[in-house]
Amino acid sequence: MKRVKNISEARLLLRQIRKDNRSVGFVPTMGNLHQGHISLLGKAKQENDVCIVSIFVNPTQFGAGEDFKKYPRTLDDDIKKLSEAGADIIFVPEIEEIYTSTTNVFVDEEQKNKHLCGAFRPGHFNGVLTIVLKLFNIFNPDRAYFGMKDYQQYVLIRDMVNSLNLGTEIIPYPIVREKDGLAMSSRNAYLTMEQRSRALSINRSLKKIKTAFDNGIRSVQELKGLALKELQEQNIYVQYVEILNDTSLNSVKIAGDSDLVAIAAFCDQVRLIDNLIL
Repeated sequence: MKRVKNISEARLLLRQIRKDNRSVGFVPTMGNLHQGHISLLGKAKQENDVCIVSIFVNPTQFGAGEDFKKYPRTLDDDIKKLSEAGADIIFVPEIEEIYTSTTNVFVDEEQKNKHLCGAFRPGHFNGVLTIVLKLFNIFNPDRAYFGMKDYQQYVLIRDMVNSLNLGTEIIPYPIVREKDGLAMSSRNAYLTMEQRSRALSINRSLKKIKTAFDNGIRSVQELKGLALKELQEQNIYVQYVEILNDTSLNSVKIAGDSDLVAIAAFCDQVRLIDNLIL
């Protein structure tokens, strides 16, 4: 596995890879890797000749009061996991390599980032889109892999690729869960045992909505009520429970097949998200 820290070296490697006509799969991460990230790498290895993983805690996607400085940085352990999983190249740049003193151009999506998490984290997705576009411009991957836990992020990146005529295929990967059903997330490490037990109500509430939908209930208000009751009983602060069109991310009043059910909630100070498709 080759570790790269600067853009010029990365581009030298890419020129050789392209000269040999090898395909490139890319997995962007912020580190503190878990099995969900490793699953993305496994999928990338199946479909590409060369697999690149980036580790970069992106400052532009953290808002005021969010946990940029506290975000767990576990680089040595991450490198060990990636080596064992078979990554070919790991890109670990410093902030100054990505955002120079002359950086003044950012991606600004004006519609779908107003929903869900974007409504509560202004500027977050513009930071996400900007760093993804920068990384795509560095590596020009054939395929890039994103977990579906952050469904809104996936939709926005897919739309950016289509809107800007980028050549990268965006590959979604199903949510990877712990044995108890909790969606894998770097933030799970912040949970105490007691908090984790309560946090399981997030997945349970999604399942209750799915069961009710499968039994014929279509009223969004009624379906959302089932989830809210489950979460409130566990003293989970609900930021949103929404049922939306899976493509436009517009709200619906009557739930239908392929609609997205998305939840963001706080277990005390820990913010967690989860979703499913009906």
